Amino acid sequence: MTRAAGRRGAVRTLLAVATALALATGCSGSGDDKAGSEPAATTAGSAAFPVKLTNAWGTTEVAEKPVRVATVSDGDTDIALALGIVPVITPDAEDGGPVPEYKQQAIDKLGKSKLKTYDDTDGTDYEAVAEAAPDVILGVNTWAMKTDYAKLKPIAPVVTYADKKDADTLTWQERLKIAAKALGLTDKAEQIIAANEKAFTDAAAAHPEFKGRTYTYAVVHPEQITYASYADQDPGVFEGLGLTKAPNAKKYSADKNAVSLENLDELEADVLLITYPFGDNGLVSASELEKNKLFASLKVVKGKHYAVVPSENTLASAVAYPDALSSPWVAQKLTPILADAVAGT
Repeated sequence: MTRAAGRRGAVRTLLAVATALALATGCSGSGDDKAGSEPAATTAGSAAFPVKLTNAWGTTEVAEKPVRVATVSDGDTDIALALGIVPVITPDAEDGGPVPEYKQQAIDKLGKSKLKTYDDTDGTDYEAVAEAAPDVILGVNTWAMKTDYAKLKPIAPVVTYADKKDADTLTWQERLKIAAKALGLTDKAEQIIAANEKAFTDAAAAHPEFKGRTYTYAVVHPEQITYASYADQDPGVFEGLGLTKAPNAKKYSADKNAVSLENLDELEADVLLITYPFGDNGLVSASELEKNKLFASLKVVKGKHYAVVPSENTLASAVAYPDALSSPWVAQKLTPILADAVAGT
C-alpha cells in the first residue's frame, strides 16, 4: 500500500497516514520557460497511441505520446522524474524549502536546477496547471482526485486510478505502471521496478546479519506513539532488507495502533526504530523517551539495538511512502542505520 499525498514536509505526510503507513512498497517545468516544452523521455518502448485508460470517474484517452506533463502531487512528480520527464508544472511540496536529496539528484540528472511549481497550500491550483498547457496530467498518487478530476479534465487528459479505493491501496509499482502506460514508457517502468528491487536485494545480501531479525517501527505523534509496523501491514522496506515484524505486531492494526507510555514494553524486538517527525511537539521527545524508566529497561534499548530514523532529511517520510524515485535512496540511507542497530553500536 502507498499513500498519495504531497510531501508538505515530513510532518504533514506522517500525520496524515501514519495509521496506514506503507512501509512497503506511493510535472512543473524547470526554472526556465523552455523546460516544459522538452519531449518526454523515449528511452523505453513507446506504446501505440491513442491509449485509453479507465478510471474511477470515467475514461481517459491520450491521443498521442505526451510531451508536456503536469503533476498534481509530490508522488506524481516523483513518478515523472523517475521516468525521465521534467514536468511543466508541479505542486510546491517543499513549501519553498530544500528539495529532498534524491529528488534534487533526479532533477540535476535531467539537466535542470529546479522545477516550476505552484503553491498548493489550498489544494491544486487549476489556473496554474491550465497556464502550463500540459498534454496530460498525472494524478495517480493523490487523495484529492475526487474533487480535482472534474476541474482538471477540461484542461488535459487526467491519468489516475481505476477505483476510488486505489487512492490508498495501490503500491508504488502499480501507480508507476499506470502513469507509464499513458506516457508510452511501459518498458522504462519495468526497468525502474527491477532496479529498485535490486537495490534492496543487494543491500540485504551485503548484510546477512539482518536476515530474520525482528523489528518494531514506531512514530511519535503529538497525540500518541504509533505502532507503525503492525501485523497486517504490507511487507515493506524493512522486510526488503531481511527483517521480520516483532511478535507484538499481532496486537496492533491500522485501527488499533497507539502505544501508551505505560505499555512501552510492547515495542520490544531485536531491533527498535523510532522516528520523531514532530520534534518537541510530539507526545514525547527523543530525550524524554530515553529517560523513561520503562523504555530504558527494554532489552532492545539496553543492548543498544535502538535507533532513530531521521525526519529532517525526509528519510522517515520516504520510509513510510517509498516510490519509484526514492526507494533506492531509502535502501542506501536506511541500511547503515539498521547495521548499527543490529550490531548494538
